[in-house]
Amino acid sequence: MSSGQPSIRRSLLGWLLIPILIVNFIGGGLVYWLAWEPAQIAFDQSLADTCWALATRLNTNGVGISVDLPSSVEQVLRVDHINTIYFAIRNQNNQTLAGDKDFPQQSELESLDEPHFSDDMMRGEEIRIVSIKFSVGEQVVVIHVGETLKKRNAIRTRILTALIFIEGTLTFLLLGVVWIAVTKGLLPLKKIQADLNQRDFDALSAIPVEENALELGAVVTAINRLLKKIETGSNAQQDFLANIAHQLRTPLAGLKAQIEWLQDKYASESTTARSVSLMMISTERMIRQTNQLLSLARAEPSKFERKRLEPLSLDMIVADCIPNFLSAADKKNIDLGFELSPARISGDAFLLRDLIENLIDNAITYTPEGGIVTVNTLTKDKAVIFSVEDNGPGIPEAERELIFHRHYRISEGTGERVNGNGIGLAIVADIVKDHNAQITIKDAEAGGTIFSVHFPAIRSAE
Repeated sequence: MSSGQPSIRRSLLGWLLIPILIVNFIGGGLVYWLAWEPAQIAFDQSLADTCWALATRLNTNGVGISVDLPSSVEQVLRVDHINTIYFAIRNQNNQTLAGDKDFPQQSELESLDEPHFSDDMMRGEEIRIVSIKFSVGEQVVVIHVGETLKKRNAIRTRILTALIFIEGTLTFLLLGVVWIAVTKGLLPLKKIQADLNQRDFDALSAIPVEENALELGAVVTAINRLLKKIETGSNAQQDFLANIAHQLRTPLAGLKAQIEWLQDKYASESTTARSVSLMMISTERMIRQTNQLLSLARAEPSKFERKRLEPLSLDMIVADCIPNFLSAADKKNIDLGFELSPARISGDAFLLRDLIENLIDNAITYTPEGGIVTVNTLTKDKAVIFSVEDNGPGIPEAERELIFHRHYRISEGTGERVNGNGIGLAIVADIVKDHNAQITIKDAEAGGTIFSVHFPAIRSAE
């Protein structure tokens, strides 16, 4: 399939996967925010609690503010196995009463007892700071507490890692589900494609609408309408062919009779006799091809009626046909032999005669002078086999299926055998199909070809 061609699969995947990926990306962002924001609030609340704990250590002595913060208490406040804790207690003059004197300066706070959070740098590290303004007597004190971000970064990394894993897994699963869903959704189209691909060129029956998806009803109806038009045209063509062949038979028979009269009349004149003989050969060829056209029309599988089949002795029909080829075999000094065992089948005598004569004529035509042609009928494994074996040039294995196509001719470089006017073996193929039989081609042991037709056998008459 060309990349420039529109594709239903690509279109469906594009319309499904792109929105899913976008929604998945947005959802991942929301999940990250919902996971990280509570953790951030919890860390900030812990810092604010430290501020409130330090506020309990403040006292006023009427002159100023003192901080009752023994070193043991300060150590407890600073204890953290991962983060480093910093703090500073400053009066309204921005003087440090306790804590780290190098604590970063913060903007002035307007409201009392309201925590204010900010980010800053201290001693080369990023820190998170909470600042709370307290009123102690008549004076104002601001307590700043800060900590490094190691815990926060570790938690954020865990959240991101878990989120990427979960979102990646969900995205992969969604892609698989969408791909499977699209593939399953396109199966009805594949079914129609397979149905049409498996058909022979003459299988023009309608596709069952009820067996296909509801959404494909309009497409199937359009295909059926097209198949109906093709079938109508094919039937008209076959009827025309049959009518023309039928109309030609009578004048050709009359022409042959007149040429036979001329042969008798001018048999003693060599020049005239030769011309008349050539006229007879051409006339017989025209009669043969006309009969083949009529046979082709009658053998068309799409028009064949099963009710025409009746119990027959295939060996008797073969025996009636063989004498018609004795003269042609004698002209080429061909040993035309036969071994006919009783063989009962259900068939159409007229079409079977055409099948037999086409295969025998094909063998005699392409067997060299002095060759051998053998005709057999036998019953084996509940099947009746009619075979014609010759020691001609053979048929390349790559072309054995093609020779049954109408007007196909084997390439000259592979041998001298060709399919005559191109319809003899096509007629055979149609007759084989009419009788629910199978035809096979294989190489003969002594060189040449064996055509074998396998018919379903029926019980012998009591």
